[in-house]
Amino acid sequence: MFGDNIRRLDLDEAKALPFVRQPVFLLFLMAFAMPIAFATWSALLNNFVIEVAGFTGVEIGWLHTVREIPGFLAIGVIFLIIFVREQVLGLISLILLGLATGMTAYFPQFGGILMLTLLSSIGFHYYEAVNQSLQLQWIDKAKAPQTLGWLTAAGSFASLIAYGLLVLTWKTFDLSYETVYLIAGGITVLIAAFCLFYFPQFETPHPQNKKMVLRKRYWLYYALQFVSGARRQIFVVFAAFMMVERFGFEVHEITGLFLINYVANMIFAPLIGRAIGVFGERKMLVFEYVGLTLVFLAYGGIYYFGWGVVLAAGLYVVNHLFFSMAFALKTYFQKIADPADIAPTAAVAFTINHIAAVFLPVVLGYMWVSSPASVFIAAAGMAVTSLVLSFLIPRHPEPGHETIFARLKPVAAQ
Repeated sequence: MFGDNIRRLDLDEAKALPFVRQPVFLLFLMAFAMPIAFATWSALLNNFVIEVAGFTGVEIGWLHTVREIPGFLAIGVIFLIIFVREQVLGLISLILLGLATGMTAYFPQFGGILMLTLLSSIGFHYYEAVNQSLQLQWIDKAKAPQTLGWLTAAGSFASLIAYGLLVLTWKTFDLSYETVYLIAGGITVLIAAFCLFYFPQFETPHPQNKKMVLRKRYWLYYALQFVSGARRQIFVVFAAFMMVERFGFEVHEITGLFLINYVANMIFAPLIGRAIGVFGERKMLVFEYVGLTLVFLAYGGIYYFGWGVVLAAGLYVVNHLFFSMAFALKTYFQKIADPADIAPTAAVAFTINHIAAVFLPVVLGYMWVSSPASVFIAAAGMAVTSLVLSFLIPRHPEPGHETIFARLKPVAAQ
């Protein structure tokens, strides 16, 4: 198996290493490397496909449907970790993301864009599935909310650098899509390759199940993942697209908006992590879903009442802040999970999260052409559904007490 010749250490042994070689520092480097490619791809995407390929809502819907297929197939991670260690698979996936991002602008036709999007998406989604698993295995439960908050801040800092450079240099140096995509993808590849050979292989005390795991007692986690994936997909596909299509944002303007988002995330993500530790997952998720419901209704109001660009930009930033609370769902699962279930359930959860994402973009792309407001009203309905489900989370979730209906009892495999 790949990585067998690299030194292996269990998590207790790894504590004796310098901080820059410990598992948590590897997580920080990975959290930093991924957004350099992905954030750049996202920042340029809407302008690139509209200006270069002449996309409408229909084509952008198809693109995002293709982009979500690997997320739906993330369950394949369970098969791959039989042959490739999770740590190695995550870094190889990052390399694939970087390579595909770097080549994006060299294939400006509809078919070429879809093919590169598919490849980068395989890298992105398999990395995310493995990364979530490694975070929950390597980070102590007591420190998880705070550490996940800092990891989110690290990713936001990387995005901040990427977006800041785009804002400062795009018009000043008359940059091309080819140049920017190639540099961003290349940096992600270099960081991932460095991590692949610099860090030892870290062994967790709980060997992971290498088969699909579906347990009845995780049903609420599955349900929240499903609705979250559907709702988030609407925002990812159509919110920034609206800023370009309706308000005519240029690359440096849409990037500036993203820049504000990530400055806010850098500041608030660690605070949100601390708040989750104090108030618990249920209260934080309830707060998130109430906020998202109001934000999506306001998005619809932009079309129904003709509200302007300042409100639209403000809603975009606020929406991102509410989404940054979503790692409360990770810590909820960490508290209720059998430690051996983390890797397979992370893969299953990604698949569940992307069930709706496979067909929603193309369906809503056709709806968008006739009624953009109705797309955001549908998202508000999904946020309300998440809100109702979040009330079922106990104040102190643990195995045997996964929902308010489950009385605390010994857990059997189910």
